[in-house]
Amino acid sequence: MTQIRSVVLGCGSYLPEQVVTNAQLAARIDTSDEWIVQRTGIRERHIAAEGEFTSHLAIKAAQAALRDAGVDAQSIELIVLATSTPDNTFPATAVAVQHGLGINHGAAFDLQAVCSGFVFALATADNFLRTGAYKRALVIGAETFSRILDWNDRGTCVLFGDGAGAVVLEAQEQPGNAATDRGIVTTHLRSDGRHKAKLFVDGGPSSTQTVGHLRMEGREVFKHAVGMITDVIVDAFKATGLNADGIDWFVPHQANKRIIDASAHKLHIAPEKVVLTVDRHGNTSAASIPLALSVARRDGRIKKGDMVLLEAMGGGFTWGSALVRW
Repeated sequence: MTQIRSVVLGCGSYLPEQVVTNAQLAARIDTSDEWIVQRTGIRERHIAAEGEFTSHLAIKAAQAALRDAGVDAQSIELIVLATSTPDNTFPATAVAVQHGLGINHGAAFDLQAVCSGFVFALATADNFLRTGAYKRALVIGAETFSRILDWNDRGTCVLFGDGAGAVVLEAQEQPGNAATDRGIVTTHLRSDGRHKAKLFVDGGPSSTQTVGHLRMEGREVFKHAVGMITDVIVDAFKATGLNADGIDWFVPHQANKRIIDASAHKLHIAPEKVVLTVDRHGNTSAASIPLALSVARRDGRIKKGDMVLLEAMGGGFTWGSALVRW
């Protein structure tokens, strides 16, 4: 029996021009390149310029994805933008992106699941496309985390960067075989609000009437991360009958190289299948997976027909996985 799948037509990304290295941070706070690399794998990150907003990054990533897909912006009926750093409290940053692309039809909205945002947004758009509500969608992850960092807190400010990535999805009829169909094969989303205090921003319109700064209990996040990540990946394998041997590329959320390595090892995914960009981008939250996808697509690693495994975990806690046949 045939089945409608959300097929990736193209992907694109954008990084701000300004690069901040570990050495530059070490000149400002009590840290060092060795300390940061040893604990995180991060060597540098991109920081948005003054007056450069999340919407600006998202628009450029979306334009790159549209070019890669070879489709016109006017064919887009749905925009789902994953971000924790919107331009404004409201309206949704997605409508600024919609306007920036010259689109005035369809629907555009933001989705907030922190670092898991892109996976949550992908699953949301997929469900809209599979029901027939829309034919073609833009799914974007875009962040300017530099705006919510406490630059005197060496435990957090060294970890994050700014950027945006996007994919174009199209509803297409497929044969109905999870092992061979192109498109999004399965998604699995989870959350547990008991862990809020381990990773949060200490501000907000309703609570403090301020933006606030990111706060994190790094050891606690690390302790939970590997188990939660592998949990939803095992769910994806169970749902499809696939296993690590059937995965061509593992594209995890780029938060910490040690978490990525431990997750891949636990899942028996070979290191050469893992796409790593955390050294160059830092943790770009909802933007990290589409940024990594774009890098691996441009350099020729990810090819049509490849099975790609995505996973992420973020504040909340939220976590999720997706299996996508390119």
